[in-house]
Amino acid sequence: MPMLKDPSVKYRPFPQINIPDRTWPSKIIDKAPRWLSTDLRDGNQSLIDPMGAEKKNRFFDLLLKVGLKEIEVGFPSAGATEYDFIRGLVDNGRVPDDVLIQVLTQAREDLIKTSFESLAGIHSAIVHVYNAVSPLWREVVFGMDQSQVRGIAEHAAKLLRDNAARFPQTKWQFEYSPETFSTAELDFSIECCEAVMNILQPTPENPIILNLPATVECATPNVYADQIEYFCRNLPNRESAVISLHTHNDRGTGVAAAELGLMAGADRVEGCLFGNGERTGNCCLVTVGMNLYTQGVDPQLDFSDIDEVIQTVEYCNQLPVHPRHPYGGELVFTAFSGSHQDAIKKGFAKQGERNDQLWAVPYLPIDPADLGRSYEAVIRVNSQSGKGGFAWVLEQDQGLKLPKRMQAHFSRHVQELADELGRELVAGDIWDVFQRAYHVNDPQHLQLIDFEEARANDGTRVFAGKIGVGGQVQSVSGRGNGLISSVVSTLAESFGVVLSVKDYSEHAMAAGSEARAAAYVECTGPDGQTIWGVGIDTDIATASVRAVLSAANALRLG
Repeated sequence: MPMLKDPSVKYRPFPQINIPDRTWPSKIIDKAPRWLSTDLRDGNQSLIDPMGAEKKNRFFDLLLKVGLKEIEVGFPSAGATEYDFIRGLVDNGRVPDDVLIQVLTQAREDLIKTSFESLAGIHSAIVHVYNAVSPLWREVVFGMDQSQVRGIAEHAAKLLRDNAARFPQTKWQFEYSPETFSTAELDFSIECCEAVMNILQPTPENPIILNLPATVECATPNVYADQIEYFCRNLPNRESAVISLHTHNDRGTGVAAAELGLMAGADRVEGCLFGNGERTGNCCLVTVGMNLYTQGVDPQLDFSDIDEVIQTVEYCNQLPVHPRHPYGGELVFTAFSGSHQDAIKKGFAKQGERNDQLWAVPYLPIDPADLGRSYEAVIRVNSQSGKGGFAWVLEQDQGLKLPKRMQAHFSRHVQELADELGRELVAGDIWDVFQRAYHVNDPQHLQLIDFEEARANDGTRVFAGKIGVGGQVQSVSGRGNGLISSVVSTLAESFGVVLSVKDYSEHAMAAGSEARAAAYVECTGPDGQTIWGVGIDTDIATASVRAVLSAANALRLG
């Protein structure tokens, strides 16, 4: 069936929230929220092949390493795999004292009883119970009215209270979710939460967690923020509740909804690493955390080795992290466009010159090094790239800093190769074509074997050396005002190669006594054509001679 020409006959816009004095638009997030990873529950239940014990344990270790202090570890009443994994965490002492594990259960007596038993002996834990409250679920799924749905929540709260009393050695915390909050009447959600609080009697010192899920994302993120602000304003005994957000990504704005929800007064964010979850996924904890980081706020999560995090997540979920996923994707710090590459290259140069530590590089909102990424992948070359791209790659890979005009000269060689191959060029491709273009290390053409430089009585410089050509070594000499001019004179006299040097530059390729140097010469030939040469050696004088020979080879070979 094709898309409707008039979708209004089938769909209705989500109603706005009547809160004209809303305050969240002017708020900022200036501290990290409490975080809950639900990778081992929501994330796991969304997988084609759910994780077994080995993968769940590996994922749990990753979450601890990243710094998660609250982890929803499963649905213990779902089956033996879930129950045994949770019991293993408890029995083997795998849960650090400063970490709270959480289990999820529906509001049923047998399931709640099993959930508490799975945690028996733990130092502290959260038991999370939920029931759906929105009209669609009440009418279509359950066939219940509001009082019956509220009764489910109240009965579940009593079961939480009574089961906790069976295990007094554990410090219990409770979480209640009015599931489908995002599509429910706000006052009814508050009514259900208040009823649960009246039974569990939370205090500011021992608050209840009230999770307000966008079970299905049905409106723009500002509407969700309005819902959160309205709820926080009108909930009795607000100081005894931690307001938690559990956004989904049906409209592609799960992260934005979570951020606006925090601005609206929430305290906690639930989600998965890289946004795994049912349908389009849950809120991505990596993105929200790193968004805080780029605003100068410590997220209290450590993604210093983002590639290790990705490898573990991909292994456990058997799902790839998209190459364009914020912060973690393989290509998120990569520029192929010539203008982007040029701006980034200049930004890195300026960053190195400034004394200010504040990060300011075009197109890069964060320093890739903070996530354990090297700068080698920042600029990559294909047929869309400009001269700044391959120049950056040569500098990073070989230490060569080509003069601007030489970059333009070399760019046609790179472009021809990119068009020929029809793919991205890696550093090895660029280095190969560079060596061919400038006859670097080419034994078939003019190659320096050895040389000496001396000063004549008339003040001129004398170049005396041995140059190999096609496997034969020839002794040559010539005079000039300096080393380079004496080499040019030698080439003209011995090989009939006539060059005129227009410009010369050099630089060290690295620091230290064993560092190599690079020299570049821009020349003109007899017909006025521009010719470039490059030389590399541990001795700068030798590098200069090699550069002139490189240009001579280019002229000889046309």
